[in-house]
Amino acid sequence: MATKNLRARDIMTAGVQCCGEHQTLLDAARMMRDLDVGCLPICGDDQRLQGLITDRDIVMKCCAEGLDPATMKCGELAGTLHWVSAEAGAQEAVDTMEVHQIKRLPVIDVSNGHRLIGMITEANVAKNLSDAEIAAFVSRVYVAH
Repeated sequence: MATKNLRARDIMTAGVQCCGEHQTLLDAARMMRDLDVGCLPICGDDQRLQGLITDRDIVMKCCAEGLDPATMKCGELAGTLHWVSAEAGAQEAVDTMEVHQIKRLPVIDVSNGHRLIGMITEANVAKNLSDAEIAAFVSRVYVAH
């Protein structure tokens, strides 16, 4: 496996920006547009990770339900949170993404107050796996159970 000696911090994208749990979905949508991303971590007042919000969440859970993105708060869509320690093996990160069928995985520095330091995406995984491993990853993440 190409990820054998790598840690989560070695394959993540650093410099992730959070939206606050009290910010509106409209604020989050604008941040996504400005940062050219489809997902943002949601951080609490203590700057600790509370969840993730995607562009699809905003559309499906707010707009399609007739709710107002200018008044609905990001924290309302935080959902179930999966993350990996920065020091965990990269394979553990890939396994977590496969088991939970998620395309983005926050990376937390547990030695520094459990702070968010990066995100592992499908692109990060693809850069570090062989073609066969990528095919296996895709089949496990995208296949419905």
